[in-house]
Amino acid sequence: MEGLFSVTWVVPIPPFLAFLAIVLFLNRNKRGSALTAIGAALLSCILGWGIAFASFFRDHFGDHPIDEAIYTIPTGATEFVIGYAVDPSNALMLFMVPFLVLMIFIYSSGYMTYPHHLQAAQYPTAYAQGKDPRYSRFMAYICLFATGMLGLVVANNLLQFFIFWEVMGLCSYLLIGFWYEKASARAAAVKAFITTRIGDALLMIGLILLYVRSEPSSLRFSELFTEANLDQLAHSLVNIPVFGEVHWISLIGVLIFCGAIGKSAQFPLHIWLPDAMEGPTPVSAMIHAATMVSAGVFLLVRMFPIYEFSGQVSTGTLQFVAFIGAFTALFAATIALAQWDIKRVLAYSTISQLGYMVAAIGMGAYVAALFHLLTHAFFKALLFLGSGSVIHGVEHGYHHAHEHAHDNHDHDENHGEQRIVRRADGILNTEDAQDMRNMGGLLSRMPRTGWTFIIGGLALSGFPLVTAGFWSKDEILAFAWYGNHQWLFWTLALSAFLTAFYTMRQIGLTFLGKARTEGASHAPESVASMTTPLILISFFAIAAGWVGIPETFPVLGGIVPNWLAHFVEPYMKYMHLYPVHPDFHILPLAVSLLVALGGLGAGYLVYGQGLKEGQTDPVARVLGPIWWMWHRKYWIDELYNGTIVLFTMWLSRFLALFDREWIIDWFVNGVGRTTLRLGDLASAFDRFVVDGFVDGVGWISDQAGYIARLLQDGRVQTYLLFGMLILAVWLFLNVLPMILTLV
Repeated sequence: MEGLFSVTWVVPIPPFLAFLAIVLFLNRNKRGSALTAIGAALLSCILGWGIAFASFFRDHFGDHPIDEAIYTIPTGATEFVIGYAVDPSNALMLFMVPFLVLMIFIYSSGYMTYPHHLQAAQYPTAYAQGKDPRYSRFMAYICLFATGMLGLVVANNLLQFFIFWEVMGLCSYLLIGFWYEKASARAAAVKAFITTRIGDALLMIGLILLYVRSEPSSLRFSELFTEANLDQLAHSLVNIPVFGEVHWISLIGVLIFCGAIGKSAQFPLHIWLPDAMEGPTPVSAMIHAATMVSAGVFLLVRMFPIYEFSGQVSTGTLQFVAFIGAFTALFAATIALAQWDIKRVLAYSTISQLGYMVAAIGMGAYVAALFHLLTHAFFKALLFLGSGSVIHGVEHGYHHAHEHAHDNHDHDENHGEQRIVRRADGILNTEDAQDMRNMGGLLSRMPRTGWTFIIGGLALSGFPLVTAGFWSKDEILAFAWYGNHQWLFWTLALSAFLTAFYTMRQIGLTFLGKARTEGASHAPESVASMTTPLILISFFAIAAGWVGIPETFPVLGGIVPNWLAHFVEPYMKYMHLYPVHPDFHILPLAVSLLVALGGLGAGYLVYGQGLKEGQTDPVARVLGPIWWMWHRKYWIDELYNGTIVLFTMWLSRFLALFDREWIIDWFVNGVGRTTLRLGDLASAFDRFVVDGFVDGVGWISDQAGYIARLLQDGRVQTYLLFGMLILAVWLFLNVLPMILTLV
């Protein structure tokens, strides 16, 4: 087993090598690109699972986590260590991440078939192969994305963690804007990149401060989380204008949390995640389940000792974290209730569920936050991949219907064109394969997709006892009740009710009732490469929660050991943290059951038969302007565009004028013009003075030489005459003055 742990650093390598191979050698070989990517993911999964299971079955693993250096970089007084770590938290991530990456890669090989919105004449080769024109590029990008997440998981220091964190930021930009033919995709990519950079900048400041203030200066997790270092951070103060004296550990905790706010799309930096749906659906699954947003919460899990010790000197940081999480959970759940795009519902659901995890960190519920992070990754990946299968099926349904109409010589000139219908519940594009109003009745057409999606939806809703989502969500609610966080408890409970309601709304509109469009009525089941991953993930959407059943839970508690707590809690003690076990109380359990079953039941009553063609959403009719406010996402995007973005653009234009016309360019151009004038003067001085003097000396020398040449003719008479002239000159200069003196 020790030998297996020693190859932990290899886990991110296969996807990176696959990325290089595809970019350099396999770009034209689409099948080879897919097989290379899947093979690399399979190898990482084998390594990751081997390391994870080795840690699961190793005695006292939490008391003796692995932390090894590969090489060191001298930094003056200290050395910066590059290496890898294996502890209970990232061992669980090594179980989840490589498996979901492998499933998404297999799914992608089937999903990235030729998009029908492009013409065969535009990309004839790709059309003939039945693949997206940039199929190989997509495979390369997701390989690099997987490299970023796996590298982040095994990193043993915060700087290494941050480097891989930024690799994922780059990949999200490339993949969200993958279909850059669409202006909306390009805009979404830029929006995601810039928004997450705000959080990343604050995270980097926190990272620098943590390095400077730690004793000794280090970013290695094992050195940061010593009791002595945490204690000195907790009891040293910094004076901040407006806020006054603040503990260093609290300031650093808030700055690090800002990084998670950006990456995990918490309010107010949540706006990028719904627009990320512009990318291909496998990208959505990567971002929302296996990689990017999970990284934000995993950062908080990794840095949990900072927050725990911060709470010992000031509750402000933990309260701030808990408030942002709970507010985001409820805020995003209301928006999800009023969306029509099948992927956007899931996007806001992701934001809401991440809020649960963040709130758990704010309450000090380390195990509960990690538990929900893992279970959510499984059922949210299942839901996103299922939504992609639905979209694929409806697109093919429309394509089949149009071809059938063409074969029957249907000459209706409007046939197959998109019709935009303005309705009381929002604008409807009748050819939009992602709008749930264009679906219905898909359970009979796509049974494998439908039933696995329902399993994922029930897990998201927290369907009692059976699904993974119930156990992890109930753990957070129980902790909120036990800690007497009443406002948190009821906020999260209301969010859970809305989650169950909009999930059943999504299931009803998509799979139940009758087909409302030709696309839905002709939708085929997706290929095996897409449905097989759904079936495999659905097992974990059910069973992953069974490893964390509390021992105090009625009947089941104790029968099924709480393996997760037993595995993680020794590591918490190793980090000088003290696990808390909430006592069983019937009220939080009753509330958990009520909100899950009540939300599902209410959703079924309203949407269980789907909608009739052209029918307005019943909730929109009842709530009116409130529903419309949710549908428009509280106009947050419009608010940002009218304030922050507008001010930024104005400031940019002002600075451009400042640069080009007023100060900088004027000064630079003035310096240039002055330099030219000085150059002209120097040139004239050179020509008339320097060159004139040199040329004059040369002319004199030339003339003297000419005269001297006349005397060198070889005649004695000439030399005698020349000698007499010299004598005469000498006499004139010397003897004549003497004669004149005597006279």
